[in-house]
Amino acid sequence: MNEQVRVQFEDFDASAEYQALRQRCGGNLGAIVSFIGLVRDRHDTANVATLYLEHYPGMTERSMEKIVAEACNRWPLDDVLVIHRVGALDAAEQIVLVQVGSRHRDAAFAGAQYIMDYLKTDAVFWKREDTDSGSSWLTATSADRQRRGDWDK
Repeated sequence: MNEQVRVQFEDFDASAEYQALRQRCGGNLGAIVSFIGLVRDRHDTANVATLYLEHYPGMTERSMEKIVAEACNRWPLDDVLVIHRVGALDAAEQIVLVQVGSRHRDAAFAGAQYIMDYLKTDAVFWKREDTDSGSSWLTATSADRQRRGDWDK
């Protein structure tokens, strides 16, 4: 079992990460599910210029590791990689990669969705959005909290 969590300023190469996962797991997998989150160029009616993400080193990684560990306890996952970027990001830039490998596709899909839903609500990040209307700090939406809560049922 491989579990990796990385917080970084640099962009990531999703193709290279996919190939690395395939190399690590050989022929043991039946499915790899990847999710790549992008910075949107609009929020409500405002044009987004920059999304700025801050984190608390150590605490942020621990919060992400806890999410990954719980996903691995719930489903038979063989490999999990989560990369989350911080710093100033422009519209259309990659912000997060969640990549899950499992012997079974249903576990890979569920694990990836669970991790992403919990990253939105439980990972320790502070997000500020700079728009043509000004700057504001973002919090998880009610829809984010609802998706997270659905896993507890």
